[in-house]
Amino acid sequence: MSRPTALLRLAALGACALMLTGCISLFPKTKPAQLYRFGQTPAATDAPAPAAGAVSVFRASGTFQNETAGDRLLAITGGEAQYIADSRWVAPASVLFDQAVLAAFDAAPGRVRLVSRGEAGRADYVLRLDVRNFETRYEDGAEAAPTVVVRVRASLTRSRDRSLAGEEILEARVPASGNRVGAIVSAYDRATGDVIGQLVRWLEARAAA
Repeated sequence: MSRPTALLRLAALGACALMLTGCISLFPKTKPAQLYRFGQTPAATDAPAPAAGAVSVFRASGTFQNETAGDRLLAITGGEAQYIADSRWVAPASVLFDQAVLAAFDAAPGRVRLVSRGEAGRADYVLRLDVRNFETRYEDGAEAAPTVVVRVRASLTRSRDRSLAGEEILEARVPASGNRVGAIVSAYDRATGDVIGQLVRWLEARAAA
C-alpha cells in the first residue's frame, strides 16, 4: 500500500471519528427526575422521657410490596400499572417508610420503645410489618385525581415464648387534591402518617393490656 493511500485512509478515519463525536453531542439529553420524599419528621425537639413501665419492641424484618419498594411511584388505572414519569423518591420507599416508623416512635410519649438489632437487653415483643400496598390508584379514570392507598399488616409476638400477642391490618386511603405529582406526594405523606399513627396507638393499647 502506497504512503499517500494510507494517509488518505487515516484522514478518512479521522473525519469519521469527528463526525461520530459530533453525532453524540446531538442525542437528546434525558430529563432529570424530580426527587420527592414522604414521612417528613417534625422539627427537632427534645425526645420525651421514657414512660414508666416502658415496653421494648424489636422491629423484625418484614416485606414491602415488590413493585414499590424502590424509588419509583406506581400508578394503577383499572387493570393497567405504570410508573409516574420523571418522578422518584429520594431513597427507596421501603427505607423512607422505616425511617418514618422510627421517627414516630421516637417522638411518641407512650410506653412503647422500638429497639434496633444489637441494642443491649432483650425486647419484650417482636414486631413485624408487611407493607402490602403502597400505590397510587386512579379509581375514577386517568384524568381524575387519584387516591393513595397504604395498607400494612402488623403482627406482634412475645419474645419469651414466640406466641402471637396480636395482629392487625392498618390501612389509609387518602385522595390527592389534584392529578399532579406534588399533590400525589402529599397524599403519600398523609397516608403514611395515618397508618403509622394507627400502628403507634395499636401497640400502646397492646402494651397497656
